[in-house]
Amino acid sequence: MFAEIITIGDEILIGQIIDTNSAFIAKQLNLIGVSVYQITSIQDDKKHILEALKEAEERADIIIITGGLGPTKDDITKHTICEYFDDELVEDATVLAHVEHLFKKYISTPISDLNRKQALVPSKARVLKNNFGTAPGMWLEKGSKTFISLPGVPYEMEALITGAVIPNIQEKYERPYILHKTIITYGLGESALAERIEAWEDNLPPFIRLAYLPNLGKVRLRLTAKGTDKDILDSEVKSQIEKLNPLINDIFFGMEEDSVLEIVAGKLLKQNNETVATAESCTGGKIAETFTAIPGSSAYFKGSVVSYATQAKIDVLHVDKALIERHSVVSKQVAEAMALSAQKLFKSTYAIATTGNAGPTKGDSNAEVGTVFIAIATPKGVISEEFNFGNHREKVINKAVNKAFEILCKEILKK
Repeated sequence: MFAEIITIGDEILIGQIIDTNSAFIAKQLNLIGVSVYQITSIQDDKKHILEALKEAEERADIIIITGGLGPTKDDITKHTICEYFDDELVEDATVLAHVEHLFKKYISTPISDLNRKQALVPSKARVLKNNFGTAPGMWLEKGSKTFISLPGVPYEMEALITGAVIPNIQEKYERPYILHKTIITYGLGESALAERIEAWEDNLPPFIRLAYLPNLGKVRLRLTAKGTDKDILDSEVKSQIEKLNPLINDIFFGMEEDSVLEIVAGKLLKQNNETVATAESCTGGKIAETFTAIPGSSAYFKGSVVSYATQAKIDVLHVDKALIERHSVVSKQVAEAMALSAQKLFKSTYAIATTGNAGPTKGDSNAEVGTVFIAIATPKGVISEEFNFGNHREKVINKAVNKAFEILCKEILKK
C-alpha cells in the first residue's frame, strides 16, 4: 500500500521554511505499514495543484495534502479540491461553532467574515476536527483512493494525523507490516564498512533490504523488512543482526531505536552514578546542547563553559596564559587544561573539552582549518586526541561533537 504526500506553499519552495510536515507524516504512515511512494512540494497555484492530485491518484492509494487552508485569498486548496471532485463548498455548522469558540476564548481581535469562511468545506468531505486551529482537516474518497487535506501548521497537522488520520486509515485498509531496525556504527567509513559486511549483505533474504546512512563519522545500517507476518519478520531480522554483530563489534554503538551516542553516554553515566561537564571552544556549546536535549539529563550533566575567545579560557577556566603562548590555543595541552579545569569547576566525574579551528579563517591560532583537539578528563587523568575534520565549518563542528561523544563512551566503558 502506497501513500503520497503533497505539501502546498510558496514558502517551502523559496526556502523560507523547512518542510518538516512530510517527515512527520511519512514516519507515522510507516509505523502502520503504509509506504510513502513520493513527496512533492508545490506552489499555491490551481493548475499545479490539480496536476499534482491527478498524478498522485495514479500512483498512490492515499494522498495526503498539507497547507493552503488559510482564510486569505492566496490559500486556494479548498476551492481547487472542489474543482477536482466536481464539488462545492458548504458551511459546516460544527466547524463554524468551533471557529467562533476559538476567537471568543483565545483571540483578542474580533472574528471577521473571512475567519468564518474557514467553516466552508467541500460537501463530499468528511470533516476532521482541528482542536488547535480554525482550518479543519478533510477526508474525501474517490473510488478506492483516499484524499486527506490538512492544515500546514505543524502542531495542528500532527494532532490531526495522530488523532484522526492514522486511526481512520487503520480502520479502512488492510496493511502489511513494515519493520525497521537501525544499527549505529562509528569510526569506519561507508565503503570500508560495505566491504567488511559484503558477504553478509549478499545473503540477506529478499524481503529484507539494507541501506547505508553515512553522516559525519558514523554510518547507520538500516534493515527494512516488509511482509504480512510480524513474527516471522521480527525473528528473521533479529537473526540477521546476530550474524552481523561479530563483523562490526569493534565499531558498534547500539541500535538507533534504543539509543544514539549521547543517550548511550547518558545511560552509562546514570547507571554508574557519574557526571559530566563540558568546556567548549570550537563547538560553541553544541555538546552541552546535545546533552540537555535529553529528558532527565540533569541527573548526570553538570554544566558547561563556552570559552570561545582565548581570554575566556584564561579568565574563566584559568588556563595558564604561558601555556597558550607556548603551545597555541589550538593544542593538545590547552584542550587537556580546559578539560581538567571543567572537571574541577563542576566537580564532575568526566569533562569534555574542545578547542580547534572550524574556519573559515584561522583566528587566534596558526593551526590548519579543520584541526580540532578533543580532551576527556576522567577519574584516572586526562586524555586527548587530534583530528582534522576538513574545511567546511558546520561539518567540522558536527564531526567534533560526534567524536567527543564517541571518545567519552569509550572512556566510560574502560572500567
